[in-house]
Amino acid sequence: MSKVVIKQVRSDIGCVPTVRRTIKALGLGRPGKSREIVSNESVKGQLKRVAHLIEVTPVK
Repeated sequence: MSKVVIKQVRSDIGCVPTVRRTIKALGLGRPGKSREIVSNESVKGQLKRVAHLIEVTPVK
């Protein structure tokens, strides 16, 4: 499994509650915060849901 770094670049203010809960589940919460996680199928689905708020970069 590969690892990715996710960084929140936009605020979740004004987003629907499911998007806000997904951001919290990924370990983010405010713009500028980043986290390295293992990418699997469930995480890929979460990243797709909040793609408009984050940046994803693969770890080598």
